[in-house]
Amino acid sequence: MRKPGFARSRPKPSADPRAAVIAAALLAAAGPTAIADEGSLRPYAVVGDSIPGSLTGEAGDPARGRAIVVDRRLGACLLCHTGPFAEERFQGTLAPDLSGAGSRWSAGQLRLRLVDATRLNPDTIMPPYYRVDGLARVGSSWAGRPILTAEQIEDVVAFLSTLRE
Repeated sequence: MRKPGFARSRPKPSADPRAAVIAAALLAAAGPTAIADEGSLRPYAVVGDSIPGSLTGEAGDPARGRAIVVDRRLGACLLCHTGPFAEERFQGTLAPDLSGAGSRWSAGQLRLRLVDATRLNPDTIMPPYYRVDGLARVGSSWAGRPILTAEQIEDVVAFLSTLRE
């Protein structure tokens, strides 16, 4: 006999189970103050495997970008990535090492990976940092808001572009 309230069968998630854990950690760590305001998405054009133009029309600040990358409450990049961050004891191993990112990818390619990596790999575990539509299991206080602002995306792109080795 089934317990009351339990369905006979439940839909199975199709994505990598690590993605849900990572997304939950990002949302829990960032908090609403780290999220951009609703309606703040700026238009951009995807050309091939990149977004060649800045989301803000200006270059980002590499120092601010580095701070976002190492801040586990904001970017949470080091949950999955490792890189040249000696001061950070715990770094992830689920995603590519960020060392040399500026040598491997152009600024436009980095930008697309941050904005919405699912455009390149639908099965990626990397969350879309600048997308609000077509997402599943988004808390009501987060609905309609990207994880990072356009300015923050540009700061992270500027920082990652400096990583040449």
